[in-house]
Amino acid sequence: MSLENTTSELTDGLSNTTTTQAPEPTAFALTLLLRPEYLSVVISALCIIWLGAHGSLRRPPSAAPIKTKKGQKQPKEDKFAEGLAASDAIMFPILAGILLISLYYLIEWLQDPDILNKFMRAYLSIMAVASLGRLAGDSLDVLTSLVFPSTWVDGKGTVYRIDSDEHHQYVVDKATGQNKVVRDRTSPLPGFLSILAPSKKAGDVLWLVRHLFTEEWTVKFAMHGLVFVKFNIKLNDLLGFMVSIPFAAAYHYLGWNILSNIMSAGMCYATFMLLSPTSFGIGTMVLWGLFVYDIVMVFYTPYMITVATKLDAPIKLVFENNKSVSMLGLGDIVVPGMLMGLALRFDLYQFYQKQIKLEPVELVSETLAEDGTKSVITTETCERRVKAPFVDPRGQWGNRLWCTQFGGLFPVKEATSVRAATAFPKPYFYASMVGYTAGMLVTLTMLLVFRHGQPALLYLVPGVTGALWLTALARGELKDVWGYTEDGSLDTEDVVVDVAGQSKVVEKKDVEVEKKAGEVDKKEGKESGDKKDDSESYDVFHFSISAPRIASKVIKAT
Repeated sequence: MSLENTTSELTDGLSNTTTTQAPEPTAFALTLLLRPEYLSVVISALCIIWLGAHGSLRRPPSAAPIKTKKGQKQPKEDKFAEGLAASDAIMFPILAGILLISLYYLIEWLQDPDILNKFMRAYLSIMAVASLGRLAGDSLDVLTSLVFPSTWVDGKGTVYRIDSDEHHQYVVDKATGQNKVVRDRTSPLPGFLSILAPSKKAGDVLWLVRHLFTEEWTVKFAMHGLVFVKFNIKLNDLLGFMVSIPFAAAYHYLGWNILSNIMSAGMCYATFMLLSPTSFGIGTMVLWGLFVYDIVMVFYTPYMITVATKLDAPIKLVFENNKSVSMLGLGDIVVPGMLMGLALRFDLYQFYQKQIKLEPVELVSETLAEDGTKSVITTETCERRVKAPFVDPRGQWGNRLWCTQFGGLFPVKEATSVRAATAFPKPYFYASMVGYTAGMLVTLTMLLVFRHGQPALLYLVPGVTGALWLTALARGELKDVWGYTEDGSLDTEDVVVDVAGQSKVVEKKDVEVEKKAGEVDKKEGKESGDKKDDSESYDVFHFSISAPRIASKVIKAT
């Protein structure tokens, strides 16, 4: 969903009154507690941002690509579909204003907004299927990891790892560092859940289920001579897409607020997956540009409030009770949220940056002597940077639960991969969450004081950007924050050493990592519709979904 399709307005159906006297602090606190729609707005927005920010985590430039087992291909990394540029700070408010004004006059021209609402519900229901499917698929991944984690800890602090290929559990011997198979644990389930596999046959069935839900499936689509597409997904992604269709259909025909809120959450989540502010500087400029737009459209024109109240589509969160209705436009979630997601990815970047090690390497060079009769071999020792391998956080939340002992907040230290994926320090993200919460509370306060719709970005933008830059100032990291970018320029290999003719190291620099991931599969693009042979028939249209190959031991058992 583009930012042009969002509104930025928070309204409340309070009883009509002419007084503008500010409520007492105690009365305000009681109002928030006794009016659940207020708390629902704040909590829902924070939850969507938290989920979207964590779902948008990618391998940071300071980490090495994910380690793969021998014989496996390097997985293709997710990339943001679009990164913002500095010019977007001007273009976003202009485009958003054009769309908002167009909708306003269209509503005025139609006289009856129901016609436009039906069209918008139909259009956005179709558009939201993919975004809601992504949210549902990732949610199912979390549920799957709770039942089938890859790591768990018992009451004594022993870390068990579950090997899906060999169908056993093992622990790492602290003395030798080697994997030691635990003979009495052949279940794919952790801890007390292993009682669900009382026999070998039941255990084999569970291994099969684990295999189908955790391994990737292959989807192929081809039209002869035109296109060939091949990509990997998980079963949960397919299930999530199937779940999103009835949700979209139900919203289209019923129009319930709860269904609209679910669709809106999915659209916000998908936006976080696709869009990156590129850098803190660009993100801050874009937010302040929309900050001005929000103030003008809410306070000085009728466009925002009219469109927000008359347009019934999944472009806002709506919470109501018998007396009032509270609404929060998706722009008030997506616009600050994309910068907050960048803050979380910067926290991850810093975590891996601190793990970079310097290893000594010998540089051997050969030069001719001045008389040209013999060569001189010179050996020098320099250092090269070695990045820690990235641990994909997807599917790690179940591991975190099973690796955290009772009464603790973080996984045990021995579960290093789980800590790296889920429990890395997050000072900038938490600071932005505090700033966003403060901005929302100020918005609600102004709403109760003036009893008029408030431009939420008026309070959210200073809260979020102020929290981030003040945190950088307090930590002495302004230069690091300003220099961080997701345009690919920081994603470099470990080391390249340039040597002068005198066998001295004059420069050590990084080189860019190959950005065209997936080129190893280039030959596969000649398959199906693109492949020519001498047979009498060929596939004009091809679509298939292939399940992962199951180990022979599981097939025999079932």
